[in-house]
Amino acid sequence: MATAQIAPWRSPLARALHYHREPHARYVQLATVSPQGLPHNRTVVFRGFRRDTDTLQFITDRRSGKVQDIRANPYGEVCWYFGKTREQYRIAGELVLIEADNPDRTALWVAISDKARAQFFWATPGAPRQPDTEFLDSWVGLEPPETFCLLLLQPRQVDHLQLRGEPQNRTLYKLEGNHWTVTAVNP
Repeated sequence: MATAQIAPWRSPLARALHYHREPHARYVQLATVSPQGLPHNRTVVFRGFRRDTDTLQFITDRRSGKVQDIRANPYGEVCWYFGKTREQYRIAGELVLIEADNPDRTALWVAISDKARAQFFWATPGAPRQPDTEFLDSWVGLEPPETFCLLLLQPRQVDHLQLRGEPQNRTLYKLEGNHWTVTAVNP
């Protein structure tokens, strides 16, 4: 979803990401709800914002459980904690899977490491364990396989909690139409 301007929560998030330049700072926890109504939570890697939007990008295997969750209920939330600055971002919104040809999907495929690409050729995630030979780095080509999906989170609400200071600070950002409201709330 394109917005007229960058959301007000993007600047503090960019500062946190800049300050925490370690690779693990890109790991976020993604919560979804299964078709049976059960909560599911897992770690995914933030792959940047979609061009000219506030939409967060991730990648996933089409065969993974999260894909079935998203197809049943396309809403989710990521939780991101930055230890050095002691702040948390909870970003909720609509999850969108891009499985077909898409320039952003192809660009991310080319940008990820060979080891990350190899996983999309492995045996089916969550199925009974296969012999180690099923997990060799044996992919070919620059085109993403059908198993490779671009996963987008289109934010509708952001809860930013800053745990430093007395009192702590908490700000809620809500998307209303094409406008973000900003409300300081009690921590």
